[in-house]
Amino acid sequence: MLRIFAINVKTWLCLLSLSFPAWLVVAQSVASQAYTPMAGPCPKGFSLVRMAGSVGNQSLSTSEAAYVQARRSQIIPHAWKTYLANVEAANVTLPSYVSSILNGSSSQTPNFGIATSGGGYRAAIFGAGMLNALDGRNASSNSAGLGGLLQAATYLAGLSGGSWFLTSLAQANFPTIQELIFGYPNPTVANNSWGGWNANYSIYAPSSDTITDADYVTDLVEELEGKYNAGYAVTFADFWARALARHFANGTFPSNFYDESYTHGAGILWSSVAETQSFTSYTIPFPIIVSDLSAPGQNTSNDISGDVIPISNPIFEFNVFEMGSFDPILSAFAPTKYLGTTNNSICITNYDQSTLVAGSSSELFNEYNLTNTLNSTIGPELSLLSSLLPESGIELDAASWPNPFYGVAPDTFLSSNQTDLRFVDGGEDGEVIPIQPLLVKARGVDTILAIDATSDVNNFADGSSLIATQNRTMLLSSAYSFPPVPTSLGEFTAQNLSTRPTFFGCNTTSANESTPLVIYLANGGPPYNGQAPVTNISTLQVAYNSSEIQGMLDQTFIIATQGYPVNSSMTTDPEWPACLACAIVDRARERAGETRSGVCESCFARYCWSGSTLTQTSDGQKTVRGSRMSWLLTLAVAVGILGWI
Repeated sequence: MLRIFAINVKTWLCLLSLSFPAWLVVAQSVASQAYTPMAGPCPKGFSLVRMAGSVGNQSLSTSEAAYVQARRSQIIPHAWKTYLANVEAANVTLPSYVSSILNGSSSQTPNFGIATSGGGYRAAIFGAGMLNALDGRNASSNSAGLGGLLQAATYLAGLSGGSWFLTSLAQANFPTIQELIFGYPNPTVANNSWGGWNANYSIYAPSSDTITDADYVTDLVEELEGKYNAGYAVTFADFWARALARHFANGTFPSNFYDESYTHGAGILWSSVAETQSFTSYTIPFPIIVSDLSAPGQNTSNDISGDVIPISNPIFEFNVFEMGSFDPILSAFAPTKYLGTTNNSICITNYDQSTLVAGSSSELFNEYNLTNTLNSTIGPELSLLSSLLPESGIELDAASWPNPFYGVAPDTFLSSNQTDLRFVDGGEDGEVIPIQPLLVKARGVDTILAIDATSDVNNFADGSSLIATQNRTMLLSSAYSFPPVPTSLGEFTAQNLSTRPTFFGCNTTSANESTPLVIYLANGGPPYNGQAPVTNISTLQVAYNSSEIQGMLDQTFIIATQGYPVNSSMTTDPEWPACLACAIVDRARERAGETRSGVCESCFARYCWSGSTLTQTSDGQKTVRGSRMSWLLTLAVAVGILGWI
């Protein structure tokens, strides 16, 4: 293997020096060709940058606004009625205003968004399990009184592990969760067909044979040759994207996992989600992926303890129409289809690979260089990239995207003078739940379901991400509004706020009437029925067999549907479907001038955080946890296979 590898590299470098572009295109794998950006004349009247407006007067793209309007008029009204029927079938008595709002007879309706967190495969599975419990296509969810909520959501945001789940869901045409994870029975093996997550294959070392794994890793790097030859920066995020593609993009099945005659998700674009049947029929909630920007001169005094990216850095979103940030320091967007473009005359397409978007949202490799231990482990893999695709002056440890905002907002935007934007994991600022896009006032989201599957304590979530979001929105209070949450992790623990469903923002005033209500559902502990926990799997685990995943999905369903029992002798709250419905409609209730009453009154008394405190400590900051360090150690161990190549 060592001898063959050396010959391959030497031959490839020799051929590169001959500068025969046509020969190289033929020699490249089909995946390499499909991953390569392409240049051509821009469409007539093309404008690269859309300024989103100033604080208090921001606007959505016309495409997003049209999609949301069509979904809210053609799909969501029926979805609310279906959801209402499922809640009522759960033998609960709702106040008349809840039924009126959900059946469409009220002038007010909820504007509901879902955010699913990062946390590697565990978060992908837990987030999928939560949405499975809300899916109106799932008979068990309908019987539990939660089915239809997924169909009624306007927005769906994902980050890191949550982005793996969301990008795969959207590009695969919104299959059921079982079909998404396990694939279809008797599938057609083809580049545009969905093959499931292939979770039994490790993302890093899919075979039990080291030579097969070494060949596989080399294939991943060689699939980047086309992009490299076209003159674009190739970083570790591109390698990461090609590995993720075997699991979270169309075209890979157990039968062709190592077959380089298939594209394995290359050429599946995030912008092309807009062409799927589920999107053109407005069936899927509008999907948004979040990533953090690493920028020169960033204000490290705004770092949350234990995190890398300051909370003052802009948060970027990738939706199928645009990429950019609503943060007031930029407030600008560029069309997703033409990412890679830097002017209004020559347009780049094919840059917005779906798995590069997911890879940019889960790009933690910049943190390797923070300790000598990790730096020494990642070295061999970076050396492989440098050997096959030598580059000068390129930082390999972040996702590199040509900067469409060059020269924009030079007084406030840190990367205005940078030719490339450097994206890293969307949770590196401490906000591991992608709530920020749902706080954009132009979107008008009034209720947010925050799904938290981070690994804070014993691979359970502890509420730290909500604290980070609170800290950031206080810093940007002119642009965003977020309900109060505890300022310390101890308070979350003392009041069991992460081990049960919790509502934040139950009481509004004229000063915060636009603040959404947040429904917090965390992977914070085992279910109340006494089952041993199976959802707190270590981030070190990057391969799962089908029974493990199904066990996690089943337990996640219990966590989603159990509510908060009124006493220790109960394992579920029979009023939980009603309580959730009360929370979903509460902002619409307020706009309609209705008084909270009936079961909703008692539900809010039990599920709302009142603002009271039980502890004396109030650090206001996320403390250093094991989540990201264990993830980094996972990667370090996994990529260690390359050390012997």
